[in-house]
Amino acid sequence: MLGQVLEAGTDKITVTWALNNTLPTGTDSAYKTIKVKLCYAPISQKDRAWRKTEDELSRDKTCQHKIVAKPYDASNRTVQRFEWVIERDVPKATYFVRAYAFDSNGEEVAYGQTTDAKKSSNLFEINSISGRHASLDICSVCFSAFSVVALFVFFYIEKRKAKASSSSK
Repeated sequence: MLGQVLEAGTDKITVTWALNNTLPTGTDSAYKTIKVKLCYAPISQKDRAWRKTEDELSRDKTCQHKIVAKPYDASNRTVQRFEWVIERDVPKATYFVRAYAFDSNGEEVAYGQTTDAKKSSNLFEINSISGRHASLDICSVCFSAFSVVALFVFFYIEKRKAKASSSSK
């Protein structure tokens, strides 16, 4: 049920959100801010306590990557849109997107997400940039080899000095 595979630093996600039109008028009266976040799917949370889902929002670590935060405009009942270039520091994982509505006290009053309640459909994967290049690997091998050779050269010189000082006595 995995969808697209996106590349960090190059690909974009277009996020759209709107108030559910079937809700009664005034439901959104407490909404002051909308925050859209990138959230880890359960498959990317296994054996990673730092991504663990908690019911208490202040302790929840599912949605760690902010996409956008905007003031809520109650007069604009149309679909709102935001295009986000996936940041280079987003780790490789499987994700979904969640939008939170907050009141004036910063308390979550509603949310919606791109996946189902089990978080098993409409997921996508992001491949991160490792930051390692072939030139970095070549340099590390060269310096490692140089350090081993230098160790043996200095060891040989010390042994030679020790023999020379013991034979001169």
